Amino acid sequence: METISKKQVNPKELDLSAVNTIRFLAIDAVQRANSGHPGMPLGAAPMVYTLWTRFLKHNPRNPKWFNRDRFVLSAGHGSMLLYSLLHLTGYDLSLDEIKHFRQWGSITPGHPEHGLTPGVETTTGPLGQGFANGVGMAIAEAYLAARYNKPGFDMVDHFTYGLVSDGDMMEGVAAEAASLAGHLKLGKLIYLYDSNEITLASATPVTYTEDYAKRFEAYGWHVLAVEDGNDIDAIDNAITDAQREVEKPSLIIVKTHIGYGSPNKQDTCAAHGSPLGKEEVKLTKENLKWPVEPEFLIPEDALFHFRKAVEQGKKMESEWANMFLAYDSKYPDIATQLHNVINGKIENSWEANVPLFAPDEKGIATRISSGKVMQSISKVFPEFVGGSGDLNSSTHTELKEEGNFESPFMEVGDTQGSAGGGWSYAGRNLQFGVREHGMASISNGMAAHGGIIPFCSTFLTFSDYMRPAIRLSALMELKVIFIFTHDSIGLGEDGPTHQPIEHLAALRSIPRLIVIRPGDANEVIEAWKVIMDSPKTPVALVLSRQEVPILDRNAFSSAQGLRYGAYILSDVPNKNPELILIASGSEVGLIVEAGKELRNKGIPVRLVSMPSWELFEQQTPAYKNSIFPSSVYTKIVVEAGVSQGWEKYAGERGAVIGINKFGASAPGEVVMREYGFTVDNICNRAMELLKKNKS
Repeated sequence: METISKKQVNPKELDLSAVNTIRFLAIDAVQRANSGHPGMPLGAAPMVYTLWTRFLKHNPRNPKWFNRDRFVLSAGHGSMLLYSLLHLTGYDLSLDEIKHFRQWGSITPGHPEHGLTPGVETTTGPLGQGFANGVGMAIAEAYLAARYNKPGFDMVDHFTYGLVSDGDMMEGVAAEAASLAGHLKLGKLIYLYDSNEITLASATPVTYTEDYAKRFEAYGWHVLAVEDGNDIDAIDNAITDAQREVEKPSLIIVKTHIGYGSPNKQDTCAAHGSPLGKEEVKLTKENLKWPVEPEFLIPEDALFHFRKAVEQGKKMESEWANMFLAYDSKYPDIATQLHNVINGKIENSWEANVPLFAPDEKGIATRISSGKVMQSISKVFPEFVGGSGDLNSSTHTELKEEGNFESPFMEVGDTQGSAGGGWSYAGRNLQFGVREHGMASISNGMAAHGGIIPFCSTFLTFSDYMRPAIRLSALMELKVIFIFTHDSIGLGEDGPTHQPIEHLAALRSIPRLIVIRPGDANEVIEAWKVIMDSPKTPVALVLSRQEVPILDRNAFSSAQGLRYGAYILSDVPNKNPELILIASGSEVGLIVEAGKELRNKGIPVRLVSMPSWELFEQQTPAYKNSIFPSSVYTKIVVEAGVSQGWEKYAGERGAVIGINKFGASAPGEVVMREYGFTVDNICNRAMELLKKNKS
């Protein structure tokens, strides 16, 4: 066990020693890797030192303690700043890992990665994402606190802190998230802004000259300023003031010098994203009165000071655990619920309340059937929280009788309140407004916080606005549910701006993201079962605006086949198929009708519903071959989107009826007909292909 002796040191000298320890652990790691960003750790070390040693509530020996403060390094390029703090305060991050910064197999990658390094709350680096993630964490804290805290029992009670940069502040996603955070009056959200006025390629006056302090005040934020980024007492006072402000999120603008102490690179772009160089490292250490050798020096007094976090963290968590025991004694039912929420325990009892969908030739839009299933889920899962980009009535994602998530500090005349009346953070419907990118990134933050199963929704065509956040959700393996409706040209008159074409292919290209496009209401039920049973996987649920037939499952296979990604809807009895028709979503009903016509012509045709490539690719080779036997060459895929990617399943001698151009404005059934999504076209293509493959 590591032993650290206590040494009496002047407090000011100790502060400086500790700050420089952070700085030079980072600089030595960047230099050894010959890769990284040295400028921010040199400039921002005093502010994070102040936060982590005087304010941050955390337990290094249990990074997942639920009631910890969250810290988000939105400026993820400064990752060595965070890794230095994690090592010094006693997390399971060895000095050897610091020395292997940015190397193969290390847990100190170039940008922080959620789930890889103990103490890293979220994956950051793409600027603005961490800013929005922090807003999601603050929303999660506010919701859980409103739902579970009782007088004398603040079981969920923490701050969300972040370090943001000039680049973060320029990103549109940060603006979206900041606007919503101000509106919601998230007083337990505090961001330190490393304002050094340098970006990768220029000084900020070249591109960034608005009065950002006034901008954030206009958003409804509490804005403070620290003129000297090395003034620890001023930073301390600012954080204290921010904690006292309960009705507004806080932005603390800290004026710093990028590359602080570097004689030749301070306040220049050269300090941003490249190692200082051996000679400049030497000069910087000498300038800040730090020993040139050895590398990775950690003075005993500084380490002792930082490691106080271990015992302090254990004590705080122990006190919280004891409070939970008393809470459980007084409020056993709600304590059990909170315990289950914290630990992600999934109850399948919701399935008993799912509405039954009887066969119906006219059918129902899958967006509507999905909305009905969501009501069943919401009755069982209090952690099921989310909303839409101002499209609840179109995406059918409002949780009935659950109220809106709204600040209790709202004045009566501010805006229309929840359906149930009053203002509360306990409402489960999030009104994201027209902020699709911010919505997705905030949802990621809610999932990363824990205790929440977030969903968000919009039209499929607007998934383009959300793609960076969806990608990060998949990278982090977060359980976020992305609900996309109006999934094809079948939406009709709104025309090509709103008709998705390439979007399914784009979503399917994201590793780890499961894309599900159910073909009828009963497949929707099975899709939601898959979603709720997937502990760490984001899902894109893709739904129709137009009505689709509800298949008679006495005549067709059970919709439970959806969980395999593709399944046989029907076959010709006692015959091997000569043709396989494959479809997803609203086109499943189309191949059912085409199959009838072809069978009337004597063609033994197999019908396959394929709602999810990703689920199908998880199956065994034997199962895959049972659906698409190698002996059947003639396969036709029907999907109202680009054909890209379907070639794998159609095969070299098959065909894809898709769309490789933009849509058009007209009634949905007319557009579908004009683009070839008709029974006649499918049958004609099938007969031509069969003839070709037999010749």
